[in-house]
Amino acid sequence: MTTTRQDTTARTLRELEDGQASVRLRAALAAGTTPDPRFVDTLVERCATEPEFFVRDTLTWALTRHPVSSTLPALLRELHSEHAQARSQALHTLSKIGDRRAWPAITRPLLTDADDEVARAAWRAAVVLVPEGEESALAEVLVTQLGRGERETQLSLSRALVALGDAMVPALQPATTAPDPGVRAHALATRRLLNDPETGFEFAIEEAKRVVALGATGREG
Repeated sequence: MTTTRQDTTARTLRELEDGQASVRLRAALAAGTTPDPRFVDTLVERCATEPEFFVRDTLTWALTRHPVSSTLPALLRELHSEHAQARSQALHTLSKIGDRRAWPAITRPLLTDADDEVARAAWRAAVVLVPEGEESALAEVLVTQLGRGERETQLSLSRALVALGDAMVPALQPATTAPDPGVRAHALATRRLLNDPETGFEFAIEEAKRVVALGATGREG
């Protein structure tokens, strides 16, 4: 039985590096279905280079099936990687695990990372892991990113800020009158989403742009 188990583990480890995405996907599923500490390092390493979204997502799922004592140290190391995908996928996985011992590793450099995917993953992880009482401090960092990137990035930031609830309002308020019209519109749209969660982001941002163009404060029409 032991030999069979060792053979299965060895095959799974080999298949995680296979050239075919379908084989890697099957191996990731196997690693999560039957967790083994020997899988952890390879799963984490594969996250950094895996080109297929569905395989990456399954690698993350497989890691969540392993003990946090095994996965957390390996994931935290990845946050210092020079490779953006390694950082973003580690952050994504930490958000799925949800262990707040990872919070100190969610640093300002990650929250303001030049790579949009890394920054977005850091925002999502931060709002999951932030300890009670530190939401306002987190919001102060997040609002520095208002107006950044394309629509998807702006939506991610707005969602992160809204997830902090009323704790983010004091940090957001100055941005609603910022000199930069892009920042101001993004701040107004985020405030609208907080006050009216049923409002879609597209509507909120277009309305905010109209308000900014008219030179209004966000309380008018």
